[in-house]
Amino acid sequence: MTKKDLDALLNKMTLEEKVGQLVQLATPFFKGATDRGEITGPMVQMNIEEKDIQNTGSVLGASGAEETRNIQKVHLEENRLGIPLLFMSDIVHGFRTIFPVPLAIGCSWDLQLAEESASIAAKEAAASGVHVTFAPMVDLSREPRWGRVMESTGEDPFLNSEFARSFVRGFQGDLENDNTKVASCVKHFAAYGAPEGGRDYNTVDMSEWMLREQYLPAYKAALDEGCEMVMTAFNILNGIPSTGNEQLMRGLLREEWGFDGPLISDWGAVKELIPHGVAEDAKQAAEKAMKAGVDIEMMTSCYTNHVEELIEEGALEEGILDEAVLRILTLKEKLGLFENPYRGASKEAEEKSILTKENRDSARSLAHKSIVLLENKQKTLPLNSTSSIALVGPFANSTDILGPWSWGGSAEDTITLDKGMKRYAGEGLSIAEGCGIQEGTESDLQEALEQAKKADTIVVALGEHSDMSGEAGCRADIRIPEVQLQLLKEVKALGKPVVTVLFNGRPLDLREVAEHSDAVVEAWYPGTEGGNALADLLFGHVNPSGKLAMTMPYSVGQVPVYYNHFNTGRPKDAPDAQVRYVSQYLDIPNEPLYPFGYGLSYATFEYSEPVLSKNEIDASDSLTATVHVTNTSEVAGEEVVQMYIRDVAGEVVRPMKELKGFEKITLDPGETKEVTFEIDESKLRYHHANLEYKSDKGRFELFIGPNSRDTKTQNFLLR
Repeated sequence: MTKKDLDALLNKMTLEEKVGQLVQLATPFFKGATDRGEITGPMVQMNIEEKDIQNTGSVLGASGAEETRNIQKVHLEENRLGIPLLFMSDIVHGFRTIFPVPLAIGCSWDLQLAEESASIAAKEAAASGVHVTFAPMVDLSREPRWGRVMESTGEDPFLNSEFARSFVRGFQGDLENDNTKVASCVKHFAAYGAPEGGRDYNTVDMSEWMLREQYLPAYKAALDEGCEMVMTAFNILNGIPSTGNEQLMRGLLREEWGFDGPLISDWGAVKELIPHGVAEDAKQAAEKAMKAGVDIEMMTSCYTNHVEELIEEGALEEGILDEAVLRILTLKEKLGLFENPYRGASKEAEEKSILTKENRDSARSLAHKSIVLLENKQKTLPLNSTSSIALVGPFANSTDILGPWSWGGSAEDTITLDKGMKRYAGEGLSIAEGCGIQEGTESDLQEALEQAKKADTIVVALGEHSDMSGEAGCRADIRIPEVQLQLLKEVKALGKPVVTVLFNGRPLDLREVAEHSDAVVEAWYPGTEGGNALADLLFGHVNPSGKLAMTMPYSVGQVPVYYNHFNTGRPKDAPDAQVRYVSQYLDIPNEPLYPFGYGLSYATFEYSEPVLSKNEIDASDSLTATVHVTNTSEVAGEEVVQMYIRDVAGEVVRPMKELKGFEKITLDPGETKEVTFEIDESKLRYHHANLEYKSDKGRFELFIGPNSRDTKTQNFLLR
């Protein structure tokens, strides 16, 4: 259909039919759904009738070719104008083949594999009838107490932006001509990752300068890559809930950035304008959300029940409604739904696309790259497959390693840690849980200790149940639960080498874990192939290369703690610093336990001093920074070479370091490679006090190294 055809269709629609396009309801509301059952209760509560469902524009959560096709077929028969439904779901880190959680993917620093993971997720989802995924989530977060940090790729605006682009490319590709792709919806706009106290849905209060400097870049990167939709955030931002924030949505998003795709609320967020305290009732909530530019209301009925009335009263212009409907119809046309309302959904496509060997291999590869080796004292790892190994802990044989937002995954498809390790250790592997996630018994503990006493090496599998992170999974105490720490301490007291493997969705306080372990492996939630990937790494068939995309705190008392912080007027490490009157804690270090960008390898790498091609540049010029990296070990390894810059004296204070580039290299034993970064004036820009985005003349420091802490430095001038 052409733009003219869409306009003609819009002109045929009644007011009621137009409003219907703005409504999104969950799968059970629709005829043809496999679990429709009795929904009179929810319908009554929302004041929704069958005619409203017939006019609805989109479906939330349906999956499976048979179900989506059935729902679409019935809907097309009952919708007066035959306007097809959009099917939307949260395909965050895989559909049926589950990849590591996004925070883990961030630790891979592998943009190509990230794009591949999104492409595979799209192919599986599209075959099952999904048209739109609510991903990528690009909310920058420095807050490990916040449960949804596992959905983000970390704390750095540059790295988050690069991953945002990769995910959008993977999900969407050539969307209009490729039925194996899905439209992506970037979320949550805006600054959802900075809630007070790390508590989900909570207040966000920050300056516009900070918002633009740190929190907006990744959203903008996703949109620049062509992301088709945007989802509003639950939080208020500087006093106004995002879902009713006209300045944020119509002003910044639409007018300044030029975004003209559909804007959707998060679940129930329109009606939540009432408890937020900016709307007296559902009618006022509908008015504020519509005026803010929210095109689709997810799972509340403020629009259904009140938009017509608001237009008839003159409180809303019908033109606002028409704009919203046209954006939705345009996306449906872009997806080809008017010509083929079933798009790529078929049982045959599902059989060919879902959970294939190739998909599993890709998930395994990405898990390899996402796992971070935090400690390896006395080269405890890799394990010797001919020695006896005791695998203990609540995650020894747990299938709960997919992580939140993996609803399409299946426990029966998941490779657990014990299954993976048995491939290498065989009969030399003994297994005992020892305790549960948060509680245990003396008999369980003793069983684990008995197995551990007979083994040469002990692997302890600890972590968080997946319900302990993800949406609404916020924690004030971000240590491993006490019963698990007790198991670790008892095992360590046996005097044998102890390898701790961690399954979790956030940075944790790992001081006690590190103290009682000879090696620490951060697996995050590694996905469907997690057990195989971990075994490959533990036994040395794969060399770990993951680097932290988020700082690991020394204590929760440091939070928020992040590498790209600002200096103070009384820094602790200044040459003339006093003993007391400096910016410091009296009881813990200022420094985190493990810094951003950190991760060990079985190989060792040596960096030369960086060499600059010139010491001065101007706005029309550039320089290169070159470093030589040598593998000084006897095993091949992959290294992420990281480049940071600091503006020594800006109009506005600048971070101590900012990531501006990185490159992954693979080195054989004894091999040296040259890595070169180009720096021009555009890499030196930032938002000034008046929000102008530009650079300052003066001195800059350049840092290159294996992480944000251990770097070598050079200086240059911008004239």
